[in-house]
Amino acid sequence: MATEFAVTWDYRCPFARNAHEHVLTGLAAGADWDVRFLPYSLGQGHVEEGQPSVWERPEDDRGILALQVGVVVRDEYPDQFPAVHRALFEARHDRGLHLEDRAVVEKILTAHDVAAREVFERVDSRAPLETVRAEHEGFVASHKVWGVPTFIAGDQAVFVRLMNRAQPGADPEVSIKAVERVVDLLTNWTDLNEFKHTSVPR
Repeated sequence: MATEFAVTWDYRCPFARNAHEHVLTGLAAGADWDVRFLPYSLGQGHVEEGQPSVWERPEDDRGILALQVGVVVRDEYPDQFPAVHRALFEARHDRGLHLEDRAVVEKILTAHDVAAREVFERVDSRAPLETVRAEHEGFVASHKVWGVPTFIAGDQAVFVRLMNRAQPGADPEVSIKAVERVVDLLTNWTDLNEFKHTSVPR
């Protein structure tokens, strides 16, 4: 029976990049996981009380375009999603590109055989924005999610920072072990609430 879990993302977070690279690497290697990829807007997460939401002013948030594009590809181009998902993280963190720039996102979509014009038409319809909002607000309400990457299984949720990446060609067993260790702690050792190193040996 497949291990079921969800994991949140916003392309702006390097730790989300790390976690999602491990998840994608494991899935590509045949890991028996049923994964739900959940958008979480860091911009909305930092809106101060009483201020307009990102949902009301998406044009002012630098991460919401890519998040919507990711959701469209996830839902309508599932076969291309892993490659596009990884490429959007790489564009932001490896190449320092701006994912609020449609030209940048268009090149990524086109390179992975996704019809960019159709994706942007969906974004302009605002339907993906409503999907992002519904999923973001749903897991904030049900699991008190406040950041990325958050792993969710059943009624448990945990924010995780994995320090190492899983770039193309990485050993998938390392990624599978890392993700399964996280999920095992999440589901089977709920007594552990916080475990954080006081310093990072780098």
